[in-house]
Parts: sequence; C-alpha cells; structure tokens
Amino acid sequence: MKKILITFLALGFLFTSCEFDKGFEEININPNAAAQIDAANKFTYLLTKVSGERYENWRNSMIYNSAIVQHHADPNWWAGDTYDRNEQWTFALWERGYPQQVKNVEDILDQLRDEGDEGTNMGISRIVRVFIYHRLTDLYGDAPYSEAGQGYINGTLKPKYDAQQDIYMDMLKELEEAVAQIGSNSSWGSADVVYGGSAAHWKAFGNSLMLRLAMRLTAADAATAQAWAVKAIGAGTMTSNDHIAAIKHGDGNSGSRNGHGEVFLADQGSRISTSFMSRMDGDPRKTRLFMRASDKSQKVEDLKGLRNGLKGDSYVDLDGKTVPARGDTSVYAMAATELQSITAPMVMQTYAEVELLKAEAAIRGWISGSDKAHYEAGVTAGMKMLSQLYPDMTPITDAEISTFLAGPGAYKAGGTVAERWEQVMDQYWIATYFNEYEAYSNWRRSGFPAISPTRHPNSYTGGRFMIRMLYPTSESSNNADNYAAAVARQGADEYTTPVWWDK
Repeated sequence: MKKILITFLALGFLFTSCEFDKGFEEININPNAAAQIDAANKFTYLLTKVSGERYENWRNSMIYNSAIVQHHADPNWWAGDTYDRNEQWTFALWERGYPQQVKNVEDILDQLRDEGDEGTNMGISRIVRVFIYHRLTDLYGDAPYSEAGQGYINGTLKPKYDAQQDIYMDMLKELEEAVAQIGSNSSWGSADVVYGGSAAHWKAFGNSLMLRLAMRLTAADAATAQAWAVKAIGAGTMTSNDHIAAIKHGDGNSGSRNGHGEVFLADQGSRISTSFMSRMDGDPRKTRLFMRASDKSQKVEDLKGLRNGLKGDSYVDLDGKTVPARGDTSVYAMAATELQSITAPMVMQTYAEVELLKAEAAIRGWISGSDKAHYEAGVTAGMKMLSQLYPDMTPITDAEISTFLAGPGAYKAGGTVAERWEQVMDQYWIATYFNEYEAYSNWRRSGFPAISPTRHPNSYTGGRFMIRMLYPTSESSNNADNYAAAVARQGADEYTTPVWWDK
C-alpha cells in the first residue's frame, strides 16, 4: 500500500497537467520508455483522487454539506452554517472532480478499450465512473457527462451539460452493464485499494450503488425508482460489513492521507450540532463518535451539542428572535479522535446504508421483506462498522445494540408509513456521518431528518437552506453556451434552485 501511494505522488503531475498536442507527443516519444502507464497503476491513483484531498473535503464535504445537514455546527466561519456565499468553497468538488477524477477515469476506460480489456477491469472502472459522476450531479445538478473528460481523447474542450434526468438514466444503465461485465477477480489485485480485485465485492457494490441511485428518484419518478430498486436488490447487494466500499489509506504521507483527517489537522473549530446530539440519546455510538473538545471526555454527561447559527456576538435573526453569543465552545462535543485519523479509509457506501434503503423499499411495498428486519440490520451494521473503519475505537457490543433496539431505537412497527420512513431516514443520516456528500443528498431527497434552517440576517439565501452548490464562475465564460443552456433548463445558478430529483 505504502509503495503504491507514494508512487502516485510522483505521477500526480502527469495526470493533472494541461492538454498536450497529440502531434507533439508523438514526436517526443522515448523509444526506451514504456508507451503507456499500466492501467492498474492509474486505477490506484484514481481512487486516491476519488477519496479526495483536504481541499474539497474541507470546503464542500465539511464546510458546506456537513453544516447544512447539521451534523456539525461551526460558530466561526463555516459558510454552510449560516448559508454564506463563498465561491472558492462551493466550487471545490467540481474543480477537483473534473480534472482529477473524471479526466482520469475516462482515460482509463479509453486505455482498456484500446487494450481489449473488456471484462472485470472495465466493469469495476465503469462503477467508479458512475460513482464520480453521481456525486457531481447530486451536488450541482445538470453537468458535463456524455462529453466530459474527452479533451485529450477526442478534442472536446467545451462539453455540453447533460440534464440530470438523462445522467441518472444512463448511470443506472451503466451500472447494470458494468456488473454484467465482471467475471473472475481483477488482475489488478492490490492496486485496487477498495476490494483488492474481488469480483464478488465489486458486483455487490455496483448493485448497491444502483439501489442508492434508484432511491434518489423517489420524488421525481417513483415508477422508475421502484423498477431499478427492485432490480438492484434482486441482482445482489451488499450482505455484510465486509462489503463496505471504502478507499484505503496508507501511512499518512502527503498525498495518501484521508482528506477528512487532513481537515482536522488544520481546523479544530467545528462542533457536533445540537440537531445531531439530540437524536443520539441512548445510542451507544454517542460515546464513540463524539468527545468534549476541552478534554476529550467521552462520558455521556460530558457530551453537549452546539446550536447551529451561533456567532461570537448575539444578534437578532430574520424572525426577530435574539440569538445568543456562542460563548466558550470548548465545552461542546466534536468528532472523536478516531474519526480524525489521516489513515482511516474514506467511505463511499456502507452495508448499513443498503439495509436502511431496503427498509424504505419495504415500507413503500416495493419488496416483500420485513421493514423492521432491514431497519434493525441497518442499525446493527452501522454500529458494528465503526470499530472496523476505525480500529482504535472501542467496539459496540451486541448487548449495547440489543438494549438500543429494544429501547430508544425500537422500531415503530405499528406506526404510520410516514413515521416509519422518518425513523429509517433518521438512522440513515446517523449512519452517513462523515459521508457528508451522501448525507446531504439523501436529506434533500427525503426531507429527513426534520431540521430547521438557521436565520442569520446576513444569510446569502435569506435564511433558506442551500439545496445545491453553484457552478464555477469560469464556466460562464469558458463554456458559456453550454453553461447558459444548463441554467435555462435547470433554473437560476443559485443555492436555492433544486436539482431535478429534488423537485
């Protein structure tokens, strides 16, 4: 692992440099050098970029997404806490995603086609490709897709923006085809820092990702959502925490670090939101995920959440209510030391999420399984996975889980559809802590948990939730016609314009 990741620091410049003229490249070939970098090595590098660096994980994942969805509160300067506009931060995933992720995955696919490698390696690369684009379109809406990353391949430098509905339909098709391509284990082996080349694991992830995308469509197109959800479940999704899709990290050298861990190396100011803390009463995860900022105590009585929207001074909010000053923030809880690790894996999707989505599908009557059974399996997996992802964390015992499921976390089996759905989605929100892109997207899709916006008088959105991120301003000049077409179709390039599946 260490050797692989360090090697790709040296290759970084190659993959992120600007487009070179093909004729110039052909003239300047070293006859003693390899004509092409091995696709396995490119795949390792790609995965480190999908995991992300501090740049985008700080700005989009944490400053915006985690604060908007109220996992975190930040009384200092995080823009997502009181809905402030910061262009550099809101553009971060786009600015890293297209040159570092999209460009490289399209290059790998092009190379595999040239080499006639149309089996397992192609299938898993297509799954990663879908994962990359789904995160981008979920955050921004309509986006370059069918023509993206083709600058060097076919000279397309100003790609059109595809409608999000079209992107989703194609991504679902891609996942179905990609899973079908996977046969025996990948020849890439340890270069695959997610599953080590395991065909069975990649198939399970591909189908589980299909389920996630299908459920994203419940408000926009319920019939299509149902059809693809049933197909995904029938094809075989994750069945245990051994199937968790997470990108492994090495020894913490620069370039191989977990991006969230890097955030905490630079910023210790965020605290656990009151919205989050209030939903953790009686939950054994409370004393694993959180610690008091002042002394790292994880005793239940020492863990206190901070209200979103507090600042250094008191103020009168947009509703005429006085909001007190933040006071001493060291008395509030923050993310536990284990979660701040720079060597922890970066999660893409977990088995816990899959079981909770199955619970929702059962509640909707789409599958015949027990929604209670899926709920309890999801909660159990969400608790058990913590010591797997963070080995230094004290494991949650079976007894603690049983007590929770019989007490404060008991499933409302006799409740209404709305009550059961809310309970399942609240657990999904808890299970996606530190998977903030997904927590943010599923909250927008489902409306749960039911949280209230902060109402600071200087809010850029007038105290309304931010429900998408903005396109980089450079797009309106460098790709003007396609940018204008996207805005005309989707709506104003604003934080309050819903994406297609959120309408």
